[in-house]
Amino acid sequence: MKLVPLGDKVVLQQLVQEETTKSGIILPGQGKEKPSQAKVIAVGPGTLPDGKEVKMEVSVDDLVIYSRYAGSEVEIDDEKYIIVKQSDILAVLK
Repeated sequence: MKLVPLGDKVVLQQLVQEETTKSGIILPGQGKEKPSQAKVIAVGPGTLPDGKEVKMEVSVDDLVIYSRYAGSEVEIDDEKYIIVKQSDILAVLK
């Protein structure tokens, strides 16, 4: 199944953040608050229901930082995604 966003929406997949202790043990980031970095999976066409055009400034495979509590979480084929408005994306990592 393919997830296709509408309007100015962007589909993100969170990056898993692991923490390494001083002794080299890797701790999975499950107990922490959710990370705010993600990879762009899909980008909407940039048109709103009222006919306005929105310039989409992100593209597929960009790494972005987004507002921590933004968007809606969905799960498709055992993969978790977040659908956010483009305005909820704060920066693109280059």
